[in-house]
Amino acid sequence: MYNDYDGIQHDYTRKQGLIYQEVMLPPMAPLEWNDREQLWNAVEENEKTKDSRLAREFVVALPVELDKDSNISLLQDFIKKNFVDMGMCADFAIHDTDGHNPHAHILLTVRPLNENGTWQYKTEKEYLCIKDGEEKGFTASEFKTVQKQGWEKQYRYKVGKKKEYLTPSSAQEKGYERIDKHPKSSRYGRQNPIFERWNSDEQLCIWRANWADAVNEMLARNQINATIDHRSFADQGITEQPTIHEGYIAQNMEKKGMIADRCEINRQIRADNKMLRELKAQVTKLAQAVEKSIPIIAETLEAIRNHMIFTQYHLLHNEMQKEVIHDWMNHFNPILNKYNTVKKKLKAKVTERKELNVKKEKASIFNPIQHIKLNQQLTTVTEEIEELKSRKEQLIFQAECSTDKDMTNLSKKYDQMNNNLDILDSQDISLKKQLEKDAAAFQEEKFRPEPEQYTELLDTRIQIRPDFRDKLIEQLKGTFGKYYDYHRRDIAANEVDYLNVEDPDVFSHRA
Repeated sequence: MYNDYDGIQHDYTRKQGLIYQEVMLPPMAPLEWNDREQLWNAVEENEKTKDSRLAREFVVALPVELDKDSNISLLQDFIKKNFVDMGMCADFAIHDTDGHNPHAHILLTVRPLNENGTWQYKTEKEYLCIKDGEEKGFTASEFKTVQKQGWEKQYRYKVGKKKEYLTPSSAQEKGYERIDKHPKSSRYGRQNPIFERWNSDEQLCIWRANWADAVNEMLARNQINATIDHRSFADQGITEQPTIHEGYIAQNMEKKGMIADRCEINRQIRADNKMLRELKAQVTKLAQAVEKSIPIIAETLEAIRNHMIFTQYHLLHNEMQKEVIHDWMNHFNPILNKYNTVKKKLKAKVTERKELNVKKEKASIFNPIQHIKLNQQLTTVTEEIEELKSRKEQLIFQAECSTDKDMTNLSKKYDQMNNNLDILDSQDISLKKQLEKDAAAFQEEKFRPEPEQYTELLDTRIQIRPDFRDKLIEQLKGTFGKYYDYHRRDIAANEVDYLNVEDPDVFSHRA
C-alpha cells in the first residue's frame, strides 16, 4: 500500500494468517474509498498536526465454534449497525495464524463526515467572550450572532507591568495597549458532539455489550450451547480478582492450585500458628494433670498427629505450587525474553528512520542520487519496522496479552512468581523443623503410659479419631479453601503415620 505522506510503498504481503478483509463505507463516503489505500491516504491528508489520531482500532475474538462464513456475516452485521450506520468508514481483516484463534482487527475513521463526503472538524475554536461581567464560550459562527447582543472577545493588554485579558471597549476607555492579536479561547476548543460521543466511555460500553449480544445471537442461531459476557468479574458478581488473560495455562494452574501471593501465604502461616497454640495448650493440659490419664494422653497424641498431618499437607501443597510456578515460568520466560529483544530492536529501527528522515530533509534537491538512496534506505527500514511490529504483536498474542501494558504487568508477575519461590523455600524449611519437633513430642507421649496400658490407649485413640479427623478436615478447608484436596490429605496422613512408626491398618481393623 502506497503512503502519499512519506512516499513509501508499504508491503504487507508477507503477513500470514489473513482469511478475509473488507472496507465498509457509509452512504456519504466517496466510492473510491472502497480502496483501502485511497481511504487511509484521504484520512492522513486531512490531518495537519504530528500527533493527530488517524484511526480507532478494535480487536475482537471470533467464536471458534462458528465457521468462516458465519464469522464474516457476524462481523459485517455488527460493523454496519454499530459503526457504519453512525457515519464511520470501517476497514476490517480476519486473521487466524495458527488455526485456533480467529480474531478480527477493525480500523475505524475518527472524523465524522458531512453529507457531501467531506470531513467534519474534530474540535472548533471556542472564544471566551464577556458581557456584563459574564464569561461564555462561542464558536466563530455563534459569535457573529451574539456580537450584536453586546458580547465581546477578550485580548491581552499591557496593564502596568502585567498582562491582562480585556475587551477592546474597556481597554480603549483606559488607553491600554493590545500586545497580541489572539483572542482568549478555551484550552481544548469545542468538541464536535458526534466526535465526542464516539470517544466517550459510555459509547465504548455500548459497543462492548452489543458485540456480546451479536456473538450470543449468532451462537444461538447456529444452535451452539455457549455464550460470552462483556462485563468485568465485579459486574458479573464474581469475587475473584481478574488478571491479564492467561488462557489454557491459567486453567491448568487453576486445576492444580494457583500459587498463593504473600497474603495467602501469611494466612496459611496464621493457620499453622493457631494449630500450634492449640497443640501447646493440649500438652500443657497433660503436664498439669494430676494423673496422667489415658484419655488425656490419647487426646494429646491425636492433636500432635493432626498438626503433623496439617504440616505435611502444607509441604505437599507448597511442592505442588512450586511445580506450577516452574511450569508457568518455563512457558512465559522465552516469550518475555524474545519480546524484550524485539522491543529493543524496534526502538533502534525507529531511531534510525528518524535520522534518515532528517538526512533526507537536509539533502540537496540537486543531488537526486542521494535522495533515491535515502528513499531506498527508508523503505527498507520501514519494512523492517513493520516486520518487528508484527513480530511483537505475535509475541503479545503468544503471551495471551492485548497491549504492551499487559506485557509489562506480565513481566512484573514473572518477578513476583520468582519471589514466591524463595518465600515457599523458606517456609518449607520452617515446616520441616516443626515436623521434626512434633515427631519427637509424639514419641515421648506415646510411651508415657505403662506397657499394660498400651491396648487401652490404642482403643481410646481409635474411639476419638473420627472427631479429630473431622476437625482436621475443617481446618484444612478453612486454610486452603478451594485448593483443599482429600487425596493430598490421605497422602499426608500416610506419611505422618510412617514417620511415627504406626500402622494405619491397625486403627481401621480394630475399629
